[in-house]
Amino acid sequence: MIKRNLLLLGLSALISACGFQLRGTGDMQFGLNELGLSARNAYGQTVQLTRKGLENNGVHITDSAPYTLMLSREEQTARTISYTSNAQGAETELTKTLRYEILGRNKQSLLSNELEVQRSFVTDSNNIAGASESQAQLDSEMTTAIVQQLLGRIQMITQEQLDALQATADANAKAEAEALEAARKADAALQQQASPISLPEIPLELPAE
Repeated sequence: MIKRNLLLLGLSALISACGFQLRGTGDMQFGLNELGLSARNAYGQTVQLTRKGLENNGVHITDSAPYTLMLSREEQTARTISYTSNAQGAETELTKTLRYEILGRNKQSLLSNELEVQRSFVTDSNNIAGASESQAQLDSEMTTAIVQQLLGRIQMITQEQLDALQATADANAKAEAEALEAARKADAALQQQASPISLPEIPLELPAE
């Protein structure tokens, strides 16, 4: 655990370096000039790499941008995929998934997708520390790979596409609000029709004695 933490701290320092770039993303052309960025883990390696990758390719990260990239869920699972003769785990497969969304006005979700990367490593029961170090290194490599995938997806999105998605979302929201209002009025009318009719009281005249 200590080695893994030291590795992550070292990577964080590397991310903060002025000349940092993800491999293969230094000359990417993005259709968006600005973008908001948020994540469940606001200080995690994934969002830091994403921010650097976007900024290094000319995308201004600002809370005032009309659209926001939200890293809504990040998970990693591990499973043993092969065994030694004494039934102990010998090879482990790691799977990292990242779900992201583009949010528009009023945090409307305009589009969403999920990315996945997999890696495997050999578990040596006689070298637990070495296995932990290998897993930490693979975790970092998988994070880098999934951020590269993410940047590739964001690169293909244009302002015009998001504007069209926002217009559709606004139209759908307006139609839904109008339908709810119409249903409310219809329900109120039915309740009024079903209420008992009040008849005026007619005084009774008694016959004279």
